[in-house]
Formats: sequence, structure tokens, C-alpha cells
Amino acid sequence: MPTRSKRSEQEALDAEAVLARYSESLQEQPLAVRTRGAYRAQVSSYVSWLVASGRGPTALTDARVRDSAVREYKRHVKTARSWAPTSVNQALAAIDNFYRSLNLGRPEVAREDLPQLAPRSLNEADQRALLRAVERCPSARDRAIATVFLYTALRLSELAALDLADLSMSARRGRLKVRLGKGDAYREVPLNSATRTALEEWLETRAEQVDRHQHAQDPKALWLARSGRRLSARAIDMVVRGLAADAGLELSAHLLRHTCVTNLVRAGTDVVLVAELAGHRRLDTTRRYSLPSEADRDAAVEALLAP
Repeated sequence: MPTRSKRSEQEALDAEAVLARYSESLQEQPLAVRTRGAYRAQVSSYVSWLVASGRGPTALTDARVRDSAVREYKRHVKTARSWAPTSVNQALAAIDNFYRSLNLGRPEVAREDLPQLAPRSLNEADQRALLRAVERCPSARDRAIATVFLYTALRLSELAALDLADLSMSARRGRLKVRLGKGDAYREVPLNSATRTALEEWLETRAEQVDRHQHAQDPKALWLARSGRRLSARAIDMVVRGLAADAGLELSAHLLRHTCVTNLVRAGTDVVLVAELAGHRRLDTTRRYSLPSEADRDAAVEALLAP
């Protein structure tokens, strides 16, 4: 009977060849460049661990050995490497892809349970700080952009795509028409008085800007750059980030959407209505905003100190 060392030599796993074949497989998959790189890095780590732990090629050909190896690797990264649950699950996703490329199927290994938390949003103090920065801003356009985000829950792409014709306002009412929301869904979003005021100021400035230059390269667009072109989504996001920096905050346009939806849910607005306003296709997406935040958990534990 061969000794363990001889058996290991006979069954040695050629990590370099395995990774080369996997890299070829990745190139044939419709994945983003960053995803391919992340998967290859995770699988490289896993295959190196297989070699170091003395596991042979059967870990890549036998389903029972595969599951045992992946479960042990999961324990290894949780304990020896102190990986967080999200990192563990990212590794398991890459390993799933790896085994599917070998036609062995997905390993039967449970994912880590992640904390159920509401999407991140601005607290009341940060919202006040941002609104003060918006009030200080000399640009009517930028003030309007931030105000629309904060009070309509529009997505960045939806706000960037708005045309003048999508806006209707009167003294008491206002509406924004989102023609191509997620899944190409149409919806209309009401505008409160603060948003209507901000948009009126921008429309006046916009008209002066067009008159001054005698043209607008995209006359239909609601948001114009100084050049007369439609403001890009990236430029709009930079506007929000600049206002946030003035308020001593770090945030994106998407965080303002989360903040608006969170405010609606916590104000007791019916979840079906919130889903309609936010353009959510599934109520479960909206219900996530009623989950506790990290701040809620901290406050609950801190309250135990009260007499």
C-alpha cells in the first residue's frame, strides 16, 4: 500500500493547468471584466488551498469530495483568514462558477446568512446639513437636481433622461413623467412645493442660458450643461457629490434615492404607494426599507443604559 506522501505525489493537483483552463472558460462567459478578474482571483486562492491541504484531482471530479472540500475551505476562510460573511459568499459564488465550468455542478454548500438591514440612507442631521449646502449653492440647476433627488426617489438614469416635456407644474401641483424607468416602466411622480420652487428657479435660469447662447444643442433636455448639451448621468452624480462635500458628507445620487424611500416608509406611507413612487416592481424591494438600520441597532442597545 503506497504511503501518504507517495499517494499525494501520484494524485497531485496541477494548479497551474487547472487555472489556465478556467481562465479560458471565463473568456467565453458573458461576464464583466472586473467579474472575471474577481472570479479568477477567488478560484486561484481556492485551488492553492486544495494543493496546500493535500487534496487531489478528485476534488474536481467527484461531487462528494467537491462538497467536502468547499465546506472545509469555507470554514478555513472564516476562521484562519477572518473573512466577513459577504467575502465568504463572494468566494462561494466564484467557486460555483468554477465547478460549473468543470461540468460538475454547483457545490451543495450553504451561503452565509447576511444581516437583514435597510439600505443605507442619510440620517436627519445629515439631511439638514445637505439642505443647508443646497441653499448656499449659487447654481439654480444644481439646487434643483439635489432637491428632485431628495424628494422624488428618481434613479440617476431616470433623472438624466428627463425632457422639458416630462415636467408639468401649476401653482399647486407638479408632476414628473418617467418614461423609461427600470424595465422600461412608465410612472408619474408628484412634486412637493420645495421641488416645484427649485425647478421654477432652474427653468428661469435655463431660459436665460439658452437665450444668451442663442441655442441649445439638446433643446428637449431638462438639464443642460453650460455648453448647451444634455447633462450626463456622470455629471449629475458629480453635482450631488460636490454638494455633499460642501456639507461635509460623502454620498452619491443613489444614496439620495434611498433616503427619499426611507423617509416615505418611516413616515408611515403605505408600502404599495411607496413602491409605485419609487418604481419598484416587487413589494419585497420596498419592504427592505422598513428593516432596522445599523443606527437603529446601535440606538436600541444604547437605550439599555437609560435608568
